[in-house]
Parts: sequence; C-alpha cells; structure tokens
Amino acid sequence: MTSINVAVIGIGNCASSLVQGLSYYREGANETIGLMHHDLGGYRPSDIHVVAAWDVDRRKVGKDVAEAIFAKPNCTTVFCASVEPTGTTVRMGKVLDGVAEHMADYADDRTFLLADAPEPTKEEVVAALRSAKADVLMNYLPVGSQAASEFYAECALEAGVAFVNNIPVFIASNPEWADRFAQAGVPIIGDDIKAQLGATIVHRVLTDLFAKRGVKLERTYQLNTGGNTDFLNMSNHRRLASKKISKTEAVQSVAAERLEADNVHIGPSDYVPWQNDNKVCFLRMEGTMFGGVPMNLELRLSVEDSPNSAGVAIDMIRCAKLAQDRGLAGPIDAASAYFCKHPRTQMTDDLAAQAVEDFIMQRE
Repeated sequence: MTSINVAVIGIGNCASSLVQGLSYYREGANETIGLMHHDLGGYRPSDIHVVAAWDVDRRKVGKDVAEAIFAKPNCTTVFCASVEPTGTTVRMGKVLDGVAEHMADYADDRTFLLADAPEPTKEEVVAALRSAKADVLMNYLPVGSQAASEFYAECALEAGVAFVNNIPVFIASNPEWADRFAQAGVPIIGDDIKAQLGATIVHRVLTDLFAKRGVKLERTYQLNTGGNTDFLNMSNHRRLASKKISKTEAVQSVAAERLEADNVHIGPSDYVPWQNDNKVCFLRMEGTMFGGVPMNLELRLSVEDSPNSAGVAIDMIRCAKLAQDRGLAGPIDAASAYFCKHPRTQMTDDLAAQAVEDFIMQRE
C-alpha cells in the first residue's frame, strides 16, 4: 500500500493529539493499545503523513506543524514530545466565521491571536492541496464554523480530495452536499467525530442497553464541562445549535422511543478554565423497569478530550483513503455511522461496528 497524505484545517488540540499519535505509533510504542485497528485495509498509522496545514493564529502560522501543535492556546496532554519536523509549514487560513467574536475577551494564552497575513483564496487552497498531493482533508475548525467549513469543503471538491468532517457542521449529512460529493466522485466521512470513549458513545450504548433490556427511558441529561478552546468557543450559545442537534440526535436515534424535548438535555454546559483539555461528563438516566418500578443511573466520566478523538480520526483517515482507492464517492455511510455523531444514516453502534468491518474487508 502507498502512504496517506493528509491536510489539516485547524492546528488546535485535536490536531495536536493526532500528530503526536502519528509519531507515537510510528515509533512502534504500544501498537495494540489505544487503537481500534492497528492495520486497517493494509494501512497503518505509520503510513499517514501531514503534507499541508492551515490555521489563523500568529503563534502557529509559518511554523512547522510539529512545532505549531505545541503552541498556545493548545493545552492538551503531551504524550509524545519527540515529534520530528514534518517539513510542512502551517499556512494562513480563511477566517470567515472560524473565530468567535467573544474569544477576544480572554487572555492571550486562552484564545486566538489572529495572524497578520493575507487570507487564501479558494484557488490558492486548491493549488496547495494539489501540490502537496493530499489524499484526505481533515476539518478541525471550531464548532459553529459553518461558512469556513463550507469554504474548505468546496476546496476538497475542486481538488478531488476526500473530506473528513470532524465538527458539527452538517455536510456529509446534508443531502445537497452529499449529492455534490457523489457527483464529483469524492468521498466524505462525517459529521461530528465521536470520541473513542466519550460522553456521546457512552450515552448511546447505555440508551441502546435500556432499549434492549426492556427498560423504558423516561428522561435523561448529559452535562459536560471543560477548559479548552473548544469549550471557550462554545460558551457563545449562538454557535451551539448544530452541536446540540448532533449530540441529541446521536442518543435519540438509538432510543426505543424518542423522548419529548423537555425530557432530554444533551450538550456542552460550561467552560472551566483550570480543567484545560480534561472533559468531565455528568450523565443521568431515569427509567421504568418491570412492574412499573422506577430506576435511575448516574455516571461521571473524566477524559482528556483531544486524545480521546485522535485514534478515531486515524481510522477515519484510513477509511477515507480506502474509499478513494476503491473509487467510492459521496458519504461513506458505514464509517460515518460508526465514527460520527450525525451521519447521513444512523445505526446502533454494534451494527455500525459490523458495517465498518464489512467495509474494510469489502464484504457486501
């Protein structure tokens, strides 16, 4: 198999964990720990190389990706400090709605410092993708970046580069965008990445368990706190509409019966600066068991947010490349359903896991 050339939009905490992870597994450390697939369709993490990158922060633009991933305001755990230079310099990106206005109200080490550099045109981004021979474009823009995400999706379409949409802006699950990618012969996986073992996947599995064990789910909430720039960005509730839809639908889609809106609350809750990249989830589920007897479940989950998504991202990259190798186009439904909160086609996680294995092995 050949290598996989990846371009990255947004060199934040998630990109930092991804790039650190590529070095960590490239060196052969604990190759069976932390990955859902060491070998996926003939591709290993060591086959993935970052060949292009964009950001808008002056502390990152103009630096090698290996240096930029450790720049402020990034605050995720450093689990692989010895990242070799990639030879890829971070370019100035398109701003549009990629930076929330309220971010300017916080200290420099908590927010963005906009680079004083000209923003690229679509033609320049497309040319960069082609020059770098990128196979996959990863979208790591902040939540609420609708216009900026669509700008880069357009670039992926024109350059013929597979698009992986890690954020809750609806592109793969939007029928018009899905059709455009299909017509252009370009694969897309999305929308909104599920963490390896995060709040949404745990909530979904427990909701599915209630349904399969005959327990009627009456009401539930999921409250999350964190101190990274993702939570700071989402403290502006106007940027949260698609995020709440994505997280809520991920749970509603596996419930035996859909809950009334007043009986389900799922979404980011508060920004706690000292938590940095640690995310804490408080989950409560109330149900009715045999004989109408009530029960409830409460759970507290604490995870380092960005590494929690990086292993999933590595699988998404490889599935996107497999789709590209096989001449597939449009939303890759099996990968989207297993790895994302808001795919075009929702499945329970056990069915989605089997669908991904079937996709990898090319089984019908």
